[in-house]
Amino acid sequence: MPADLEHPHPAVNATRARQGRWGKHVFWVLVISTVLAAAALFGAWGLRSGDIARVEHTRGATTTQEAEHYSTGQAPVKQTPSS
Repeated sequence: MPADLEHPHPAVNATRARQGRWGKHVFWVLVISTVLAAAALFGAWGLRSGDIARVEHTRGATTTQEAEHYSTGQAPVKQTPSS
């Protein structure tokens, strides 16, 4: 499209020309997309909530004797001589 040289227009610097307009349509796009993202997040969370509730817990030691079976003895710290 050819430039319209007959009608004067205000001079705008490059930074201002690259900026987008902030209007109501931009606001509503942001609001609607945020609401949809939140709905998708909570929807996925709701669909997987049954799987989260069915986690099998590991059975730990129930008596002192069983707990002692899993303990390891303390060993002195090994140091390497400096060169």
